[in-house]
Amino acid sequence: MPYKEKEIEKKYYSIGEVAEKFKVATSLIRYWEGEFDIIKPKKDKKGNRRFTREDLDKIQLIYHLVKEKGYTLAGAQEIIKKDLHKIQDTASMIQRLHEIRSFLTEIRDNLDAKQGEQ
Repeated sequence: MPYKEKEIEKKYYSIGEVAEKFKVATSLIRYWEGEFDIIKPKKDKKGNRRFTREDLDKIQLIYHLVKEKGYTLAGAQEIIKKDLHKIQDTASMIQRLHEIRSFLTEIRDNLDAKQGEQ
C-alpha cells in the first residue's frame, strides 16, 4: 500500500480564502463579522483579518442558516443565541454527509469509467 502524506492544515486563513471557500464576496464576510458576535477573527499588525478553523466552522454555520436554510440575519442570530451547540452539531453532520455523498459519487463514476473501458 503506498504511503499517503498527511494533508497540512493551515492555522490561519485570509478573508479572501474564506470568501473563496464559501463562494461569497469578502464584503459579506466582513458584514457577517459585524452582525454576528460569534465571529471574531484575529487581526495582524496591518489590520488584516486572520480566521482560524473555529472561525470557519462558525461562518459555515451562519452560511448554512442564511444561504441554505433561508433564515434572515435576525432569525439566524436568534437561533444561534438559543441553541448554538445543537445547530453546530446539525450543521457539521450535514457537511459530513455532503462529503460522504461526494466521495460515493466519485467511486460510482470511477466504477462506471472502468466498466466502459472493458
